[in-house]
Amino acid sequence: MAQMNISITDQLKSWAESRVAEGRYSSTSDYMRDLVRRDQEEAERLQLLRAEIEKGLASPVSDLTLDDVFERVRARHQG
Repeated sequence: MAQMNISITDQLKSWAESRVAEGRYSSTSDYMRDLVRRDQEEAERLQLLRAEIEKGLASPVSDLTLDDVFERVRARHQG
């Protein structure tokens, strides 16, 4: 496993240590790894969302009304 040294304020250090003291994390390193993993997962979700938005923007305009769209969604989830 690689090592990384970071500098943080005393306040942030105290916060990280308090999270460990709560028992959810075994160490401040464990806490930091969790933060980085969550940030990575969030970045991946955001990238997927942006790709879907781009697909939507590139798609043709529909003649369906809002009621038509809702009915299709209802039908899809009911059966």
